Amino acid sequence: MSGRDFYAQDASARGSWRLAVLMGANSRTYKFALGQALLELGRHGQEAIPLAEFAAAYSLGLVRHLTQNPQAPQAEKLGENDFLAVAAEESAATLETGRPTERLLAAALRSMPTMVMQKFHNLRGDTAVPHTFYRLTGTGRHRVVRLTPDLLQLAHSEQATGLAAELGTRWNIVETSFAAGIGRSLIEEGIFVDWDTLQITDKRRRRSVTGLVEATAGFQHGRCLICDDVLGLSDAVAVDHVFPFSLMHRFDSVGA
Repeated sequence: MSGRDFYAQDASARGSWRLAVLMGANSRTYKFALGQALLELGRHGQEAIPLAEFAAAYSLGLVRHLTQNPQAPQAEKLGENDFLAVAAEESAATLETGRPTERLLAAALRSMPTMVMQKFHNLRGDTAVPHTFYRLTGTGRHRVVRLTPDLLQLAHSEQATGLAAELGTRWNIVETSFAAGIGRSLIEEGIFVDWDTLQITDKRRRRSVTGLVEATAGFQHGRCLICDDVLGLSDAVAVDHVFPFSLMHRFDSVGA
């Protein structure tokens, strides 16, 4: 399904968010750390957040993942001033205190405005999602991240918990592809589905990556395919095996 077709099923800010998180390009995981910070701060109802405060939430979320899994392809060489290199060196001190070190925060403040904050809304093919979720205003130490009404509404919507879970799941899957070194062929080569537990499992490291429900719900806009009700994380959700008509006709396996 193309991004355009996906968005047409839910032409809203929620659809734009899922486009950015589920279908954007992923050369690193910065986008997920940014999205997580947006949802967390949006839940607090803050419309204007000093960039330093925003960068602290962003950095802390990324470091918590960095200690468990790679946040970029392992074949990629990092320079000593690369943000991920700084984050790795500052991770122990950051996790010990529960807040970014001064060096890590300074690195985030340097890199975010010119990197992830310019790219979050972008899709492949030099296109962008129809809605925006923040603006960066001001200069120097007075820069402020202004959350848009669309983001604040999402952060307080009935699907907010599901959106956060989808983001975390997508983050886990991308990390696994980096760890396995197999890029976009992850589904074919790197993971399998345990249908007894509904968990997606890393073939090589033999450990759970994420839940199957969380990994797939976003692609059907967080709703049940049968009754169209919103899927809650605490709901008993069944995962159906569906064979497309094109496959049935191609192998002539199903009659009229």
